Amino acid sequence: MVFGTRDLLAFALVASSISGTVHAQDRDPMLLHDANGVTVRGHLQFGLNAVRETNIFWDLAATTAPGSGFDPDTSWLESYIKPGISFSSQLDSGATLYGKVSAVASYTLGTDAFDTGDTGATTLEEAYLGLRGDWANGVYYDVSLGPRELTLGTGMLIANGATSGFERGALKFGPRKAWERAAIAKFSYQDLTATGFYLDPNELPSTDGQNELAGIDLRFDPKAGGYLGLTYVDVLNSTSPYPQAAPGGAGAPSVTPGAREGTQTLGVYGKTAPFQGALADWTLTGEVAYQWNDRIDLRARAGRLTVGRAFPDLPWSPNLTLSYQSFSGDDPNTSTLERFDPLYYQGSPSAWATGSKSASTFINSNVNALSLALQVKPSPKDTITLRYAHIRANELNSPVQFGQATRVDVNGNVVAGVTEAHLADDLFLEYSRIINRNTFLTAGLSVSFPGDGIDAVLGRSGDPWTGGFLNVVFNF
Repeated sequence: MVFGTRDLLAFALVASSISGTVHAQDRDPMLLHDANGVTVRGHLQFGLNAVRETNIFWDLAATTAPGSGFDPDTSWLESYIKPGISFSSQLDSGATLYGKVSAVASYTLGTDAFDTGDTGATTLEEAYLGLRGDWANGVYYDVSLGPRELTLGTGMLIANGATSGFERGALKFGPRKAWERAAIAKFSYQDLTATGFYLDPNELPSTDGQNELAGIDLRFDPKAGGYLGLTYVDVLNSTSPYPQAAPGGAGAPSVTPGAREGTQTLGVYGKTAPFQGALADWTLTGEVAYQWNDRIDLRARAGRLTVGRAFPDLPWSPNLTLSYQSFSGDDPNTSTLERFDPLYYQGSPSAWATGSKSASTFINSNVNALSLALQVKPSPKDTITLRYAHIRANELNSPVQFGQATRVDVNGNVVAGVTEAHLADDLFLEYSRIINRNTFLTAGLSVSFPGDGIDAVLGRSGDPWTGGFLNVVFNF
């Protein structure tokens, strides 16, 4: 079952009408039952997103794949609807039994940035049962089984459990977040929380790598604010391959099928406001990770440090953040594989995206970025954010993303990656408006200027990649 644009527009009008009526009656329309310790609630989210992009990927296809027929200028319309129902029941023991079922139907009308369009799919999103309550000696537990969302730390490693776009549609919206299979056990005592997990991501049928992950997260949330945590992830099973740079960077990268299996990652993350008095509005946030796989001789590193400063006494309450993030690439001059595997990170511009436009080209491997963001709030309902990112490659002549830019140079040699470190400079201006408690509007304009590394691939000075979008989301 696929919902088209007309269906979603009609549904939006009906839902908005219902919302207005219910608001007048001052009750929650999604609360279906609340009596005798049992609560049943409906959930509904849907949205429309209009996108226009020009000179996509800086028109690299014209140079690296001239016979592909790829059109770098396109417009498309995305839509999705996500209905669900949840319940909680208070048991005689004092524990709470709870659960949720939801689905996502999405569609793309027109051709998107990855040359896919007029397609969509309906998939199960959440379908879990859980039990939570107080254990002995002040220990709180929360265990669940079944597809659901899970984000750990700052979202560097474990956040996005599902894939949208391509045959599923809704590339930019990315409405799917839940893991296809999940077993999660959380135990808390005072300021400490331990989370054990087994996860199977909801991958695209066309590129399913049969991935299975397990691990543990330990987190300390002091009452004074901030947090400190540690995450360990082990890839139990995978057919996903890894690329590795050719010796000396001369030649096409080698690709090892199933290389991800056995990869282990240890990450440490934290946030603090270390100053008092006049410097109390400064915050520091950071996460670092070390990754290894003895079976394939993998050793990789990644991390980010963010410094934030709020100005609550100034008009529009500005908030300024400066961050630097880096993900190791494979050194062509060693036999060890140093390419960092970013696993399932949160890829939005406000989280772990490397740039705005560039995030569609470079995953968090063999890249680093210096980013600056300024956010202002002209009113409680309006937010304007300007983001800038300067993006570079960590290793030259080494795969960036998954071997993109592998090509034959003017001398007939096969080369990979880039020969100049500077990849791009991205600017992104975003405006968000809370229309009412259920309706949210977001608009954005972005431009990515190619750096020397991209220009070298093109063999000329490249033109900027530009785009804009306007979306509305209804959430009940």
